[in-house]
Amino acid sequence: MKSSHSRSSLAALILGAIGVVYGDIGTSPLYALKEVFAEGRVPLTPANIYGVLSLVFWTLTVIVSVKYVVLILRADNNGEGGLVAMLALASQAVKDRPALRQRLLFIGIFGTAIFFGDGVITPAISVLSAVEGLEVAAPRLHDYVVPVTLVVLTLLFVVQRRGTSQVGKVFGPLMAAWFGVLAVLGLMHIATNPRVLEALDPRYALDFLFAHAGIAFVALGAIVLCVTGAEALYADMGHFGKRPIRIAWFALAMPALVLNYFGQGALLLAHPESARNPFYGMAPGWALYPLIGLATCATVIASQALITAAFSVTKQAIQLGYLPRLRIMHTSVRETGQIYVPFVNWALYVCIVFAVVLFGSSSELAAAYGIAVTIDMLITTTMTFFVIRYGWRYPWWVCFAATGFFFVVDVTFFAANVVKVIDGGWFPVLIGIMMFMLMMTWKQGRHLMSESLRSDAIDLKGFLESVFISPPTRVPGTAVFLVSDQGFTPNALLHNLKHNKVLHETNLFVTVRHHEAPWVAPNERYQMEPLGHDCWQVTLNFGFKDEPDVPVALAELRRAGCVIDDMDTSYFLSRDIVIPTLGSGMADWREKLFAGMHRNASAAADFLRLPANRVVELGSKVEI
Repeated sequence: MKSSHSRSSLAALILGAIGVVYGDIGTSPLYALKEVFAEGRVPLTPANIYGVLSLVFWTLTVIVSVKYVVLILRADNNGEGGLVAMLALASQAVKDRPALRQRLLFIGIFGTAIFFGDGVITPAISVLSAVEGLEVAAPRLHDYVVPVTLVVLTLLFVVQRRGTSQVGKVFGPLMAAWFGVLAVLGLMHIATNPRVLEALDPRYALDFLFAHAGIAFVALGAIVLCVTGAEALYADMGHFGKRPIRIAWFALAMPALVLNYFGQGALLLAHPESARNPFYGMAPGWALYPLIGLATCATVIASQALITAAFSVTKQAIQLGYLPRLRIMHTSVRETGQIYVPFVNWALYVCIVFAVVLFGSSSELAAAYGIAVTIDMLITTTMTFFVIRYGWRYPWWVCFAATGFFFVVDVTFFAANVVKVIDGGWFPVLIGIMMFMLMMTWKQGRHLMSESLRSDAIDLKGFLESVFISPPTRVPGTAVFLVSDQGFTPNALLHNLKHNKVLHETNLFVTVRHHEAPWVAPNERYQMEPLGHDCWQVTLNFGFKDEPDVPVALAELRRAGCVIDDMDTSYFLSRDIVIPTLGSGMADWREKLFAGMHRNASAAADFLRLPANRVVELGSKVEI
């Protein structure tokens, strides 16, 4: 019975991985080969077609199968994956080397910022390439491609606030059907020319690379499109686990993709004129409109997975202190990872609509695609080296052997995409740079503000001793003072004594700390230090994947003998805004940006899951 249940759970996880993990890479056949041969970049000769197909197969094998599925999935941070998890692993591995750790943090945060640029391009090119099937079916529908794309994207972003739990139930079956169609279409055309499978021989790829170096270099800039979404393999490890992701790749996703690419190659060998859109060229006339509908559903699923990832990355960056507090809505009562961030949702939507209107076609967007992906691949490879060398303590030669080859491959693809910066690659890079400046400005601003507050702060223990020499009136209930720095008197307490002339029976001075680990064990959730007179200094620990629910965490303090009445607890927030000056180390434009990014107390209360009707912001003498 247990074995049957286990098999059922594994099957469900595999189906879920097919629907979520492989949505992006699964829709790449819509545009990858089309862009390789577009505008005569690569002449349509049999030798070139064989060479490109061989490069596609070995790119999928080396980058996805070997690098990500075999190697990178081993680098899990307590079961979690993704660039933020890798960054945490790498920084912990070199924590005794401060200078190196600082450089790795810098590189990792830049990679996280670049992810948002990829998050704009992926939904735009995926949905646009699917809808472009309309002009293949009926050329007169060309003018409707962009409007229909904008309608589909608008509906996608409008429904985000409802959560993905209901839609997610059909992700797996739909994507399984999509991969099945990819395989069938490919087999139909491979059957007409089985010799196309000879391109599995790596000698075709090597001959193409060395015999036509210039053309091959240009082709690599488009071939990288076939591995877009490879980062999702690692990022979604925490949701599905290594085994289901690996089985889904080798059992369905990779075979279907290879068959479809080789089917497109067989079609191009027989009908070179199909290079305009070889994917839709494979479909018989009667199946064209159903295929367009299925492709649109698949691209929406691919976009949904990336949008959800953007929400998760934003939340993790907030908890690590690199972004200001934003409103985070939980869309499921069962799954804590299902969240909706309104600001990120609509910011992405505006940028994606701008990209669709600005570029107008998937071919134009393809010029902007690739550079962000290859940057993240390079950063992941770099982080992996430091994890296996300093974290896992492998010998130098093993570390270089394990990552050096992939580093060369990543650099080659990155170099092939750098030439596309002028043609559109500037767009995701610009978004990434802006996000990077925002994140670093916020981090530095918080540090400067903390330093300024600390220089003027009053020692908490000394202050309490002086207060209790002639104690004020004690009122029933518990006061929770949220403070950023332990050991210092919060301004909210000073204002409470000044204006109300009272002190609660129980006073908790709570500091919330987020760690570079995905989860913190329940037995490590809090530390307490008694300050006397029913006053306690409390530290609450959360990982970047934990939900920072302060009331629930404080309820655990009863075990330590602290009396807390849930119905009579007030939470005090101080809004201690310090605008750093030029002399404090921040440029004037960044100073203004940091000042403008400060959020009000309700955003902090929402993020920390505080009951809004019991939050008092005495630092600004405003009651909520």
